[in-house]
Amino acid sequence: MLSRMLLCIGVVATSACCTPLVSATSIPSQHADYVVVGLGAAGAGMAKFLSDDHHSSVIALETGKNQDHDAPITDSTQAPNLEPDYYATYFYQQEQLPEAFNGAQYHYTTGALWGGGSSINGEQYVQGTNENYKRWEKLLGKTWSVKKIRAAFKAFEKYNGHTDNRNSRGYHGHVAIRQAPRLATSMAMKFVQATSRATNFREILDYNNPKTPLGPFTRWQLYQKKNGRRESSSTAYLARIVDKHGKGLKKRKLTILSQASALRVLFDKHKKAIGVAFLQNGKIGKVFAKKKVILCAGVFSPKLLLHSGIGPKKLLKKLGVDVVYANNNVGRHLVNHPLISAMFTANPNDIGVPQNDPNALYVGGAFLPNPTPQSDRKKRDVQLIGTSSGAGNFVITALLLNPHSRGHIEIQSNQYLKSVLATDAVLNNTSDLNAFKNILKIYIQNIANQLAAMDSQYQLVFPTLDIINDDAALTNFIKENINVAHHWMSSNLMAPKGKGGVVDKYGHVYGVKDLVIADASIAPFPNDGNTSAPAFMIAKIIAEQLLKM
Repeated sequence: MLSRMLLCIGVVATSACCTPLVSATSIPSQHADYVVVGLGAAGAGMAKFLSDDHHSSVIALETGKNQDHDAPITDSTQAPNLEPDYYATYFYQQEQLPEAFNGAQYHYTTGALWGGGSSINGEQYVQGTNENYKRWEKLLGKTWSVKKIRAAFKAFEKYNGHTDNRNSRGYHGHVAIRQAPRLATSMAMKFVQATSRATNFREILDYNNPKTPLGPFTRWQLYQKKNGRRESSSTAYLARIVDKHGKGLKKRKLTILSQASALRVLFDKHKKAIGVAFLQNGKIGKVFAKKKVILCAGVFSPKLLLHSGIGPKKLLKKLGVDVVYANNNVGRHLVNHPLISAMFTANPNDIGVPQNDPNALYVGGAFLPNPTPQSDRKKRDVQLIGTSSGAGNFVITALLLNPHSRGHIEIQSNQYLKSVLATDAVLNNTSDLNAFKNILKIYIQNIANQLAAMDSQYQLVFPTLDIINDDAALTNFIKENINVAHHWMSSNLMAPKGKGGVVDKYGHVYGVKDLVIADASIAPFPNDGNTSAPAFMIAKIIAEQLLKM
């Protein structure tokens, strides 16, 4: 019976053979001014910002539950191990389509709990550069000006660290950011010195200072409280404003429905979004919005649009989904950051992460331009992350921040609980393969030479220099060892419709009324760094716009 109900969700029955939703609903309907779907980096902020106006009521739906106090979540040292060790506990268990070049299947997942991805990520806080956000402003206008974007970051962050541009950082927001470690380790100092010599970029103190976007550094900025415990959108925003039942405190009109999976958006006959159908504990429910329905579901926002009848007409008709508005851009332009790692032997006397601060997690890093000849030397395009899992080893992971390859997301049936068909289409554009070749040939090889000159115990062992200097072998190495971050963006582009857009500059979905998307899926260009900080920022700016309406 449940599968039949899931096929028929709508304001009225969509087929004579199906029971209308009204009679099938097992959960009493609820009403609010705003309905927010998802409580990740964007959604938790959205729920908080909107309900700060005590005249506005908000209902938020989250597939997971509050697990802020679980030891693996609070303990930052578990961050690198959460996916392999706790995949079934905290993550959506979905795979992507096999990649064409090597048949690999990568996880297509994020956190299934309050805080979403911000509760299970690697905790790196990277705002992105002014150079990238200038592209946003040029495409979208003053709503997304560099000035407004910087103001949004400054408003929500509570920075605990050093900077050479104090006016660019925020110190009174809700989201705790810790620069760690306080003192660099011997391994981190060697890595940074070698990188500086190999690339001719000087060491920088604060990579989130807009004036210092390029260069190596010994200290990452992490979503952590002063004591090193994880900070997420849930701990930063929700912990202060709701009780253990998800009800707003101090007259705040906020209700959180946990373990409630949104299935589709409900529309009236005028294509106005009026609510959301959801599944909770095996029962179907509906929540209705007087003002707006806001999707903050991240990687799942395209899926919700498609099941709601917004997407490619041919696909929707083929799957038996009633078309509300045809837009071929939905689920297209998906971008992720591909990555590859190089392994070194190290001096066993060198420490990677301080013993008195294991929450520091990383052994320095760098943001650099693409090393390919003729590339823009002022544009941030490569992220290096240093790690060490014990004495005698050191690893550099390189991320390509502006890949040209684009993937897509589709639904495979009109059954809401079916997983999506998603692919990053890694290396689909040959320029990305060439970029990784040059990252290994130029950056990694030169850093290896500098490290060895400083300390002969630092030797590159994977890939070997023989592989790096053999083009065919290097190509095979990259194809066999490339992986991806959990940095999915841009599948619901915020852009003019003729330029691939799904939403306008205010996040409103084209072709319907009162439906908004506010998450990283609307980013018009990929962030040149980790993606959770832009998600926080997007929610802040769109919430401000909504409250003005």
